[in-house]
Amino acid sequence: MKSVALGPDKKVMKRSKFKTLLSEIKKHRMIYTLLIPGVVWLFLFAYMPMGGLSLAFKHYKANLGIWGSPWVGFENFKYVFRDPTFIESVWRTLYINIIKLAITFPAPILLALMLNELRMSKMKKAFQTVLTFPHFLSWIIVAGIVINVLSYDGLVNSTLALLGLPTINFLGSEKSFIPMLLMTDIWKSTGWGAIVYLAAISGIDQDQYESSQIDGATRLQQMFRITLPNILPTVTIMFILSVGGLMSSGFDQIFNLANAATKNVSEVLDVYIYRITFQSSTDFSFSTAVSLFRSLVNMALLLSADRIAKKIGGDGLFR
Repeated sequence: MKSVALGPDKKVMKRSKFKTLLSEIKKHRMIYTLLIPGVVWLFLFAYMPMGGLSLAFKHYKANLGIWGSPWVGFENFKYVFRDPTFIESVWRTLYINIIKLAITFPAPILLALMLNELRMSKMKKAFQTVLTFPHFLSWIIVAGIVINVLSYDGLVNSTLALLGLPTINFLGSEKSFIPMLLMTDIWKSTGWGAIVYLAAISGIDQDQYESSQIDGATRLQQMFRITLPNILPTVTIMFILSVGGLMSSGFDQIFNLANAATKNVSEVLDVYIYRITFQSSTDFSFSTAVSLFRSLVNMALLLSADRIAKKIGGDGLFR
């Protein structure tokens, strides 16, 4: 007996799905129109430059250009992993970023929880505006403020001298460099980062708070039993994104705050790439190989963090 195929033909199903997609796009055409500038920008500045990654596998010659330069395979990567300075910069990058992740990542969450507890809306808006403002300052301006405050003739040391106390070399001390990174990062980014969590908190059903008040729950109990569990998916996603950037230390911050005295603790991978590209004998193939390695490690960390989050029952970035 011949078997009879059940269900519609696959081609018919594909056509129906395509027609459904076209009808949805036509229905929401104004929204898709708003997406066009962002898509064009993403294509021009995120996807088209990926062709330059081929330099990592070539010996770049300026007279031949990117496409005309000869292929050398994985030779550039062999040179990368033979450089002890590269290995040191990788470990230094991971060390600084893990400390940043442990200390600075919870700061926006705590700030959002505290701002949420303020019942005076005017005061809440004022605090949020003041704490968000540093995000809009460039790291050059922040570094200028830090130098004026912590230099030998700056505010802090001038005050210590007036009090008859010994001055402290804040900017030239290797021990104070990482704490300075942490403090400036918290000051600059905490207010802006709290916006994401405040948005998540605003989406919580208020009936939960009303029910808990009837049951006699305190404000602290509401925070730990209602607010935190409801924003946990947002916290998980932000944590995964932060883990995905562990190999990128924030070049602007470190480059502007570092100096010759702190070179041993400040040359992270981003600074290493900058130095081998612009401050020594220029080798674009070598620096592209280092950048590609950094991006691949970041991607591996991102996927690993996403998988771990799903394993422990949380939400991830990818389905």
